[in-house]
Amino acid sequence: MIQSDKVRVIDETGENVGVMYTKEAIEAAALLGLNLVEVSPNADPPVCKYLDVGKHRFEAQKKANAARKTQKTQDIKEVKMRPNIDTHDYDVKMRNVNKFIEHGDKVKITLRFRGREMAHQELGMNLLKRVQDDTAEVAKIEAFPRLEGRQMLMVLSPKQFVRRWPVIEQGAPHGAPFFVVDRRSPSPPRCVSVLGRDSPGC
Repeated sequence: MIQSDKVRVIDETGENVGVMYTKEAIEAAALLGLNLVEVSPNADPPVCKYLDVGKHRFEAQKKANAARKTQKTQDIKEVKMRPNIDTHDYDVKMRNVNKFIEHGDKVKITLRFRGREMAHQELGMNLLKRVQDDTAEVAKIEAFPRLEGRQMLMVLSPKQFVRRWPVIEQGAPHGAPFFVVDRRSPSPPRCVSVLGRDSPGC
C-alpha cells in the first residue's frame, strides 16, 4: 500500500512521467491494464512504476529457474578403503577419487576397521596421509581425519581449476620430449622450451 499522497511515476517503457497524485497514478496505470508498484519508497517523493505484476513475477521466476539450472551442484562422493588395502585396489580407488575431484565433487574417504585392526589405527592414519599426498596437486583437505566408531573419515575438496597444457619447444622435431605445466587458469600459459628457455610461440 502506497502511503504518500504524491509519487514520481516511471511508465512501462522506463520514461520519467513526473510527479503525480497517487490516486491519479493508480487510475492511469489501471487504464493501461497495469499496476502501480512502489520501487523506491524512501525517495522524496517515493518512486513508483507501471508494471504488469503477474508478468513481472513470471519473468523473475523464469530467471531464477535458469540460474539454478546453470549453477553447478557439488556432490559428496564416498570412497571406501580398508587399512590394509593392497596396491592394486588402492590404485583403483584413487582413480575414482581423482575422477570425482576432476568433476568438481568433494570426496569422503572412509576407512573401516575390523576386529583387531582397531589396535592399529596408525595404519589408517598412514593410509589417509598417502591419499592426501597423492591428491595434493588437485585437492585440499576440508575435514581432517577423525575416528567415528570403527570408521576413520577424511573429506577432500577440489582446489582451483587446474588444466594441463603440453608445452613444446618451437621448431622441435616430431616426437621431441615435452613437459606439462599446471596453471590455475583455463587460459594457456606462455610457451616454455624443453631447454628451459622462453619460446616466442608454440
